[in-house]
Amino acid sequence: MPAPSPPSGPACLSAEPLFSLAGKTALITGAAKGIGFAIAAALGGAGARLIITARAPEALAAASARLALAGITCSTMRLDVAEADSISACFDDIAHDPGNIDILVNNAGTEEIRPAALVDDELWERIIGTNLKGAFFVAQRAAALMPGGGAILNICSLASEVGIPGAAPYGASKSGLAGLTRALATEWAAQKIRVNGIGPGYFRTDMTERFYADPGWQESMLGKIPMRRFGALEDLAGAAIFLCGPAAAYITGQILYIDGGYLAAI
Repeated sequence: MPAPSPPSGPACLSAEPLFSLAGKTALITGAAKGIGFAIAAALGGAGARLIITARAPEALAAASARLALAGITCSTMRLDVAEADSISACFDDIAHDPGNIDILVNNAGTEEIRPAALVDDELWERIIGTNLKGAFFVAQRAAALMPGGGAILNICSLASEVGIPGAAPYGASKSGLAGLTRALATEWAAQKIRVNGIGPGYFRTDMTERFYADPGWQESMLGKIPMRRFGALEDLAGAAIFLCGPAAAYITGQILYIDGGYLAAI
């Protein structure tokens, strides 16, 4: 009797290749610390070749050393996403070597709490220029280096969905980034470029540390999070690998909020 044929179709799918980024080149902006570094480490751990960028060369060197301790090698490039010349210089270098990229993580961002009545042109331009304008022009240049398709992951925010007092420019930038994610997803789908977003909830980073210094704020905020804890940077790893990899091959234009249930409870 002949041996039975092996099963075919979804039943024989293996989880490992669905979540492997081996052979892929990933560029992460604002990757020297915080969320950007955590996502870089996750993608590197999944097998991606990393190009990490930030404004400060010394911070990049420290980040590279930390990744090396985890057995992850990377290339480093200075990039200030708010400066057109810096974007051009960085992507001109990438176009020369390695030539193409497969994954872009638009993480670089800035925030400052200030009452709307006191927001001036300098603050508005700095926040919008970094979080929204910079993300767009980085994505534009990255897409040109994805001739066979790729994945773009924009780091959005709870402020993409809800209003936060004292954060009008930041909220405008992150709401705009959510809209940009959907617009680029529809326009670039024909080029096999998927564009999605992650919306972190309350995570303790250098940029948000001043809030966590207030025990009253912590107690109040934890009361609004159904899981009753703040996010750990490791909580972002799985979502980043998923949205950047083959397991999400039919997903584009989506924003995944990683917030312990905060938005669901509003």
